[in-house]
Amino acid sequence: MPAPDPPAPALPRIPLAIPNVGEREAANLLACITENSVSTLGRFVVELEERCAALSGVAHGVATGAGTMALHMALRGLGVGPGDLVICPSFTFIASAAAIRHAGAKPWLMDVSAHDWTLDPEAVASALERHCELQSGVCVHRPTGQRVAAIMPVYTMGTPADMGRLRPLARRWNLKIVADAAAAIGVSVAGQLLGELADATCYSFNGNKTITTGGGGMIVTADTTLAKRARHLSTTARVWPEYDFDEVGYNYRMTNLEAAVGCAQLDRLEEFLAAKRRVRAAYRAAFSGLRGVSLFPEPEGRPSTCWFSGLVFEGDPAPSVKAFSAALSEFGVTALGFWKPVHLQVPYADCPAEPTPLADRLWSRILTLPCSTQITDTEIARVVEAVHTTHRALCGPARAPHAA
Repeated sequence: MPAPDPPAPALPRIPLAIPNVGEREAANLLACITENSVSTLGRFVVELEERCAALSGVAHGVATGAGTMALHMALRGLGVGPGDLVICPSFTFIASAAAIRHAGAKPWLMDVSAHDWTLDPEAVASALERHCELQSGVCVHRPTGQRVAAIMPVYTMGTPADMGRLRPLARRWNLKIVADAAAAIGVSVAGQLLGELADATCYSFNGNKTITTGGGGMIVTADTTLAKRARHLSTTARVWPEYDFDEVGYNYRMTNLEAAVGCAQLDRLEEFLAAKRRVRAAYRAAFSGLRGVSLFPEPEGRPSTCWFSGLVFEGDPAPSVKAFSAALSEFGVTALGFWKPVHLQVPYADCPAEPTPLADRLWSRILTLPCSTQITDTEIARVVEAVHTTHRALCGPARAPHAA
């Protein structure tokens, strides 16, 4: 009896979003080792700070060990502290809210806009008018008596928030703006670079971001006082050259090794942004005709880094994101859900929150698809085929796709 045919080999798994590192990063790391400069002091840290500031149109960059640390130090540097409120979208990664709490304040949670998934200026304006008043130039939240100190817009998926409407609100109510631009490095809005849009803008260089240092974050700002204070607090509040410390500080410094990787990644930023946009365009062309499915928003006039791309299930009832993801996994395709809103998270149940109908509907319907900057056309074709096959199985026949 002839032996059965061996099983077909499994296709290599397509990851969701992984770092793209190579010879440039290796050369910079080798330079750190050769120079014996691997800790928190080194030329690559200075270079990364200067380059990120210049890329953002401002004078100062302050490197940190994580994006969350950057947000925390930016808030502290602007005087946000215990008893304060900070306006923040509920639809965000938890780090936005965590940084606010680390500063001793509480997030005041609000909804996002359907056309960009960023903080809704109308919701912010309405909440401020209904709940706040200016007392000697201080914005006071009447229900609690707390100071509203700042707004933290989040540049969701690398799309800048509607700062043309949020900035006048901040001026009207005397609020600082700390932008969570974690995945948005490298874009501009109507000729303005990102650092020009807020009092402080914070990037993340986590491993799944468009550029990475392995971890790490960065504050960019035009405010010299803010930059000086954030740097002081993040370097243990030490008064050099002696071992004197003038307040409780934080050891939030980025290492020279991390910065060396970041500098090499910055050399490739335009390449990476083009790759992210290519993935977004391919998925838009392939999936724009699927029944019961919409795609990630692209608001006119606000270019995005297209950090993540994927699908939104619009039907009622919508297919389960978990079931869809599990089915795609059988094809070797990694796909995941996305952010659960902050107001639904246990540690933030006591925070003030406005109605969030869009965030409540949206979060459980998002499916993120592979979008690494080194993904190949062949891999994109595999993702597209797997999505169409899974959609037919779970959702029934689809309309013919049409051009975006």
